[in-house]
Amino acid sequence: MGNRLYVGNLSYSTTRETLEQAFSAAGEVREIAMPTDRETGQPRGFAFVTMGSASAATNAISQLNGVMLDGRTLKVNEAQERPPREGGGGGGGRGFGGGGGGFGGGGGGGRGGGGGY
Repeated sequence: MGNRLYVGNLSYSTTRETLEQAFSAAGEVREIAMPTDRETGQPRGFAFVTMGSASAATNAISQLNGVMLDGRTLKVNEAQERPPREGGGGGGGRGFGGGGGGFGGGGGGGRGGGGGY
């Protein structure tokens, strides 16, 4: 078992300090990461807690999984490693050129599409 834990079902009002207090009862807390929404900056309702050892991580799971914190029942388990992303880099799209409809070319529309006054 690793040292990194996933902590789910967090209240949006839960702080790093609150998590550190709760998890330090199980052992040394090395790091707490609380992802936030890119657009709003609000917490996303979960965190990753890295404990000082595998035994501290095991203790934290047994002591804190299912416990109420800030009005919510915590879900604490070993964090799963994210699978590597496929392909890398930008995705299909057409970039800046081609693809019809843009500027230039196209013919006709708008005022004075032919003929005179």
